[in-house]
Amino acid sequence: MNRDIQRYTASERSNHWAVAILFVLAALSGLALFHPALFWLSQLFGGGPWTRILHPFLGLAMFLFFLWLAMRFARHNRFDANDRRWLRQWRDVVGNREERLPEVGRYNAGQKLLFWGLLLCMLVLLVTGFIIWRQYFSHLFGIELIRLASLLHAFAAWVLICSIIVHVYAGFWVKGSMGAMLSGRVSRGWARKHHAAWLKQVSPDEAKQR
Repeated sequence: MNRDIQRYTASERSNHWAVAILFVLAALSGLALFHPALFWLSQLFGGGPWTRILHPFLGLAMFLFFLWLAMRFARHNRFDANDRRWLRQWRDVVGNREERLPEVGRYNAGQKLLFWGLLLCMLVLLVTGFIIWRQYFSHLFGIELIRLASLLHAFAAWVLICSIIVHVYAGFWVKGSMGAMLSGRVSRGWARKHHAAWLKQVSPDEAKQR
């Protein structure tokens, strides 16, 4: 009998990987436009003109797919007292001393910080992206606002890229996390170790055993 627990549905996993692919494409095309030293990346998209055309559409598609995820998982990413305690015990987190930490729900405080950080970056990129989208919208705004939007766009992109690197690293660091996003299921042992409070929610018999 398979006693694994479903953590993500097929639609949630498909959406996650769509966001991931669109992020990579948007990041590479954005970096190609960011600095001449990185312009060679534009060859991945058929040259400079095509890179400039495709980048905003890739970014918009990424935001729309991520928005679906955000609406689906926002309620699981609300902070509570256990999250604040988890953050105060960051040394135990880094030292993998999870037995000292408060029980974690579906997501821990670090994942929640990442979630809200990604959402904020996406919103900044969306708004500033429209302002500097030369073909359709930039003529509606003054040059000073366009310059400011360009700076904010670049900064938000930098924060987003760094955040995703941390996200990917954590996915490999916590053994079993990548498998959850591939198969959608996790073992009870994994859930008990990393997300005990969530396990009790999805498996009432687990709570009775404690």
